Amino acid sequence: MDQCIFCRIIQRRLPSRIVFEDDEIVAFEDANPQAPIHTLVVPRKHLASLKDATPDDAPLLGRLFMVAAQLARERGLENQGYRTVINTGSWAGQSVFHLHLHLLGGRVFRWPPG
Repeated sequence: MDQCIFCRIIQRRLPSRIVFEDDEIVAFEDANPQAPIHTLVVPRKHLASLKDATPDDAPLLGRLFMVAAQLARERGLENQGYRTVINTGSWAGQSVFHLHLHLLGGRVFRWPPG
């Protein structure tokens, strides 16, 4: 975990613009934003990806989405919409292997993505 960039951000060993934190979750602005609003919602618990979550992690996974929804409301994204994304594995675009949810908004998104 010492090499995990998100663990280091959570531990305040690397700078980041943290916009939310509690005992389970930390949210911070993406360093390479893909939309006007691009926030990463990250569990403090290190899970490499969604495939590593167990049934015991279900409440934590739910909290990721609830925090994302709260942040979307605070940023005025509810009316126009927003996207939440979890990439799992390198083929899906996961580049940091610490589970995280992307909250994206402030522009029109197309389907299919990528």
